[in-house]
Amino acid sequence: MPDGRCRFDFDGLGKSPARFDFAKLEDLNGQYIRATADDELIDHLRTMLGDLPDGAAIAADFERIGWDKLTAALPSLKGRAKTLLDLIDGAKFLTAQRPLSLNEKAQKLLDEAARTNLVALQPQLATVTDWTLEAIEEVIRAFAKEADLKLGKVLPPIRAALTGRTVSPSIFEVMALLGQTETLARISDQLTD
Repeated sequence: MPDGRCRFDFDGLGKSPARFDFAKLEDLNGQYIRATADDELIDHLRTMLGDLPDGAAIAADFERIGWDKLTAALPSLKGRAKTLLDLIDGAKFLTAQRPLSLNEKAQKLLDEAARTNLVALQPQLATVTDWTLEAIEEVIRAFAKEADLKLGKVLPPIRAALTGRTVSPSIFEVMALLGQTETLARISDQLTD
């Protein structure tokens, strides 16, 4: 140093051992995922699937439904994802084979009252001619109002029937992505135990 002073000395070192904060890294990675363009994320996912033990099977599932469905789902999936694996896990509802295997929490949601509501709602969903997010939401809100139910009693059982889980993107988005035929078929599967 020109003035003879050292800017670094051992007095400034802490006694605590250094540690790597994985939670902060995941948070940073989640921010990166949310800021990344969907097409770029699809490229990253395709590359990563080549390195996963079951990646070929997952890629085949996305090929079967079409990568465009995954691309359409990304805006909803990115909000919760912290890693690319989270994106794949969140998109499992798209590639799930019928009849769905429900996790324990989803099974609890599909009690007798919920199934009765699904039986009543199913024909109304079958009459939707323009299967859009807005049209689906309108039908379900009208059903809930007519049945004097809060959406909190109607939507979770639909989510359970369609995804096999209690957590997913907006159920209206899930229904729009699955399409009318698949949505109605998955609901029917849960009504015929």
